[in-house]
Amino acid sequence: MKLKRTVILCSLLLAIATPTVAATAIVAGGCFWCMESDFEKLDGVTDVISGFTGGSLEKPTYNGNHKGHYEAVEITYDPLKLSYRQLLDYYWVHIDPFDTGGQFCDRGHSYLAAIFAANDEEKRIAAESKHAVQALFPEQKIETPILSASTFWPIQGDESYHQDYYKNNPVRYKYYRWGCGRDQRLEEIWGDKAKHEM
Repeated sequence: MKLKRTVILCSLLLAIATPTVAATAIVAGGCFWCMESDFEKLDGVTDVISGFTGGSLEKPTYNGNHKGHYEAVEITYDPLKLSYRQLLDYYWVHIDPFDTGGQFCDRGHSYLAAIFAANDEEKRIAAESKHAVQALFPEQKIETPILSASTFWPIQGDESYHQDYYKNNPVRYKYYRWGCGRDQRLEEIWGDKAKHEM
């Protein structure tokens, strides 16, 4: 009995003494509903938040002004379970890296794909991952840029319904995703590597 209590006490002390490890990454891949949905399925990801980044306008809004910004997601993940490179490998097969005008049925600057690297190490890893993808498609140009991370503005206030949209509005979300042709195009590009919901 004493041994059992000691083990439980040690386990509790270890849990308190061990800091929670978390890292964040910001990527854009068209509709942030879809990026949020896809990344929340990835083992090691603990949270995904929809928002805007990449522009100079402060406090961008979905229905108001977000000129110059990308629809993006901020991904919180456990680097002990998932490396930044693994996260990017997953990212690539959830976008169309050849599209210069948006993603799937969503057109315009705010729907462009991009990786937002927070530091030199992330830039190096992102460049390596992009090079590996380019090697898979030698006759096509990978258009997705690697940009320096800037302020990430989460969707909030009256527009908070965009967070977890795929969970809160599953029928509308699935109809939108199917109608947009996202999964069909991903399968066309990536074949069996495309991990998506049909």
